[in-house]
Amino acid sequence: MDVVAQFLQNTPWWVYVLFFYLLSRGLAARKPGEVSLGKLAIIPVALTAWSLAELVRLYGLQPSAIAIWLVGLLVGIIFGWLLLRTMAITVDPATGVIHRPADFTLLPLILVTFGVKYAFGAIAATAPDLLQEPMFKLADLGLSGLFSGIFVGKFALYASRYRAARS
Repeated sequence: MDVVAQFLQNTPWWVYVLFFYLLSRGLAARKPGEVSLGKLAIIPVALTAWSLAELVRLYGLQPSAIAIWLVGLLVGIIFGWLLLRTMAITVDPATGVIHRPADFTLLPLILVTFGVKYAFGAIAATAPDLLQEPMFKLADLGLSGLFSGIFVGKFALYASRYRAARS
């Protein structure tokens, strides 16, 4: 139990803020709602920024690291788009408000993404050399890109429906 307490005590404050914000958004998404495109962009932007910051901090701008992350991102974008493609998302062209049905994928995706990012952050803090091992590096960068991509892909579908309705 002391190990868990150590991790929790050494976790930066902003990680808690981000976690509770993401958790609140995931819980709210379980009910149908009206939302702006800008508000829908917050989660993909925040998670992608976190992902890119970690990529640069841990691996620098190594072409191999960027390539792994980009492949994960592209796969994630496709997967995120496919997750929502059959949902009845409508846009009020006059106001630009998006009417979305309940999204039961957001909360589990947030929890898994956050858990994986936290675990790799803990590894980076306690055993940074481990992240240079090829399998750990591939898993960290690939999953980081994949999860960012899923959220970007979901947002891209919302943005596509928004543009179609507004034109």
